[in-house]
Amino acid sequence: MPDSTLPAKSAPVKTEHFDVLIVGAGISGIGGAYHLRQQMPDTSFVVLEEQESFGGTWITHKYPGIRSDSDLYTFGYRFKPWVGKPIATAREILDYMGEVIEENHLAQHIRYRHHINTAQWSSVEKKWTLEATRLDTGETVRFIGNFLWMCQGYYRHSEGYTPQWPDMDQFKGKIVHPQNWPENLDYKDKKMIVIGSGATAATLIPNVCQDVEHVVMLQRSPTYFIPARNAQVLADELRTLQIDESWIHEIVRRRILLDQANFMKRAFEEPESVKAELLAAARLFLGPDYDIDKHFTPTYRPWRQRIAFVPDGDLFRGIRSGKASVVTDEIERFTEKGILLKSGQELAADIIVTATGFHLNVLGDIAFEIDGKKLDFADTITYRGMMFTGVPNMVWVFGYFRASWTLRADLVADFVCRLLAHMKDKQAKQVEVALRPEDKDMPILPWIDTENFNPGYVTRGMHLLPRRGEKPEWQHTQDYWAEKDIFPKIDLNDKAFRYG
Repeated sequence: MPDSTLPAKSAPVKTEHFDVLIVGAGISGIGGAYHLRQQMPDTSFVVLEEQESFGGTWITHKYPGIRSDSDLYTFGYRFKPWVGKPIATAREILDYMGEVIEENHLAQHIRYRHHINTAQWSSVEKKWTLEATRLDTGETVRFIGNFLWMCQGYYRHSEGYTPQWPDMDQFKGKIVHPQNWPENLDYKDKKMIVIGSGATAATLIPNVCQDVEHVVMLQRSPTYFIPARNAQVLADELRTLQIDESWIHEIVRRRILLDQANFMKRAFEEPESVKAELLAAARLFLGPDYDIDKHFTPTYRPWRQRIAFVPDGDLFRGIRSGKASVVTDEIERFTEKGILLKSGQELAADIIVTATGFHLNVLGDIAFEIDGKKLDFADTITYRGMMFTGVPNMVWVFGYFRASWTLRADLVADFVCRLLAHMKDKQAKQVEVALRPEDKDMPILPWIDTENFNPGYVTRGMHLLPRRGEKPEWQHTQDYWAEKDIFPKIDLNDKAFRYG
């Protein structure tokens, strides 16, 4: 008779082996999977995703009107022509990504509802081991791979960032963060306050305008916006000539990227002229009597923070209609009825939306270890914003602030495929980056220069991010127009790369 006091044997952990482990099935992960299939067809890989489907940002956010604030000719993949309006809804972007998955037979490689707990590198085995929990069954599973490709983005998907103001618990209405928008939130004929004036507020407000009694955009300081038609004239003209869509996609991408490069250059070299143009565009919609100076004139130069595109001026039209308004002030405290401002004014609300940004999430909040030692990414130095000193066989995709994220995802994917092929040729099982002798006296600085770009979620989380060096190869320059030429020419035999 068996001894019932003996501990029960635990079930063996299911373990699978792949050449490459991709974390995240958003725009970067799906793009990475495509490039691996195309450029490295003999490479085995798996895409691990915590959510129930692909899409990343576009499935996390479900607030009314969720849309891109980058044009889809550059936010779309270079290999998949975009044929819709430049600014697209989340549904349209998900449909586009779904087509990429279906057309390239990627679904078989994706595992949904997998929450990754730990990532451990062994220099003896020259392998990464990811331990995950299957959220559908609760079981622990393990994935072992030679190379780790982090495509999970840069913010925490489970919750957004909401500052803690005094007396929030006193408010009798609902407080909602757009990242956790309730499925059946009833805002019809309700008074709404949206705290914040970034891309989320600019998207949400015009999409609730017609249903709410009134919506206030409450901002501590103004933001720049670019109002313009949600159309691409060049693409439409080329279609009338029956040009092939793949040609249209490439031609329009190049036109947009050239225009963006010129605009960014002007923002640095003649900021007052660019500022005047942006404010004049707002004035066209809001009229000569609207207080543009108070509500739409930031204290910083254009492009020091991201500029949201306002398709067809819908945010301004909502304000002009009287259904929306802007209040520029600071919050003193919450009240039972709404928000008391430092000026003494009280704003009444039934619903308060905190469009106040993200929690920066460095590499998925996964517990990383290198040979049994806990890894703190803040102790590392980045190589071109994608590899890290002392971290073998890993690349992170972190896109652009001033250009579409996907542009860099494509560049990094090309680099990863070239690096994997180079390792195969060298019969190397391991690669990591390290400072070279000529870098020993190089100043080591924070991840990004806040004088150059300073969104709140980055400055709040700067202490979590890897550091950068003064030389361009040891930082994320945020310059697509330079990187598009530099990345294909990266010398994989440079002394910065160490193989084993």
